[in-house]
Amino acid sequence: MNQINQTNQTNSPHWYALRTKSRHEKLVRDQLDKQGIEPLLPTVKKLSQWKDRKKEVEVPLFSGYCFVRFGQEGKLPVQKVSGVVEIVGSGSRPEPIPDEEIEALRTLMSSVLPYDPHPYLHEGMAVEVVRGPLQGVQGMLLRKEKRHRLILGIRLIQQAAAVEIDVNDVMPI
Repeated sequence: MNQINQTNQTNSPHWYALRTKSRHEKLVRDQLDKQGIEPLLPTVKKLSQWKDRKKEVEVPLFSGYCFVRFGQEGKLPVQKVSGVVEIVGSGSRPEPIPDEEIEALRTLMSSVLPYDPHPYLHEGMAVEVVRGPLQGVQGMLLRKEKRHRLILGIRLIQQAAAVEIDVNDVMPI
């Protein structure tokens, strides 16, 4: 019975990080989507300025990365997608991203709170949001000037996002 459960766990889909060619994140996302493979590309709006005008553009939150959910049988089709450099992992073996980290990103993306890329921190207080639109999300608390920010990290790719938060809405884990 245990072998059957282990086989099902191995074949069940997990989230992985894809390293992409420079500025190919949206292309990779769209190709995965066309093939019926579930992608996730967190984006943020940024004001770009040219000589003659300013325009708000949508850029990837984590430059050079796109996330994808697949089982063992989906590895080869994912690797063959144009613009994919590699599936992030150790050696030649892809390393799955914990579901909680992806869910925290999805919750952030669906909230109305402004967020932006942030350097990944190795130190900091682990906290859980206890009320508000990010309730249940866990991350690291950071103080920036007089404001507090919640850092949501994807450990495997050493990337993170930061969102301003009321310090009274978080509790230490």
